[in-house]
Amino acid sequence: MGSGVQLQVLVFYSMNQVPLRIAFIQLDIAWESPEENYRRVEAALSGLNQSVDVIVVPETFTTGFSDHMDVLSESPHGSTYQFAYRMAKQYEALFVGTWPVFDNLQNGIYNRMHLVSPDGECRIYDKAHTFRMSSEVSQLSRGRLREVFEWKGWRILPAVCYDLRFPKWLRNRFDGESLEYDLMLLCANWPVSRKDAWNTLLKARAIENLCYVLGVNRCGTDGNGIIYSGDSVALDYCGFPLAHCPEYKSSLQCVTFNAEKLVEFRHRWPFYLDAD
Repeated sequence: MGSGVQLQVLVFYSMNQVPLRIAFIQLDIAWESPEENYRRVEAALSGLNQSVDVIVVPETFTTGFSDHMDVLSESPHGSTYQFAYRMAKQYEALFVGTWPVFDNLQNGIYNRMHLVSPDGECRIYDKAHTFRMSSEVSQLSRGRLREVFEWKGWRILPAVCYDLRFPKWLRNRFDGESLEYDLMLLCANWPVSRKDAWNTLLKARAIENLCYVLGVNRCGTDGNGIIYSGDSVALDYCGFPLAHCPEYKSSLQCVTFNAEKLVEFRHRWPFYLDAD
């Protein structure tokens, strides 16, 4: 061109512009009691007065963050998968949550996030960062695979609790044409003693990755005497809260994420083009 000016042409990922409606449950988890927790989730969902696309429950929602995962772990298609499938089918929504699974193929127990669709298809993510300040690091195997899943035109990055502290693992990478994902879904058992870190890191992950973030935490006191305030929250790409649960209380909340606004913001503020 002679002027020395380089013209960069960008091709943006085109979402289908359909809003994503999510119901999330902040649960006081009954200690090591799957059947009781099924009942509590069902009771919470009975208050749902609108159709949704996704239902999200906290990390280890059937047992709490127990020291007995070897005893509590299930087969990949055990009773909790059957419960999740039933809820997904009943509400015609993707059901998302974690529970301990013994995987014969990998010969290990995993804190496994399941994304169960109404047709019974189950996509999985194994928690990558096991919490070394607890028995989790000795009980459970680490997941090694980071994946992005698509649901109703939305690209979703799953993450579990301690993963939140590792921005490199969660980085929304730009491949020259588009960012990897639109929504980060994070299930947790994050105690009240570190609630400031929870609130700060959720906002940071939303802002730095130009994405929506949903953090779903438990509340109440577990069998080890650890207290959880909840602070479950849905954030937009600027880190602003769109919906949240009250502290220390079981709660069902709904949020709608707007694809069009996300695309517009990314077009106007393409910070990722200057990423390291």
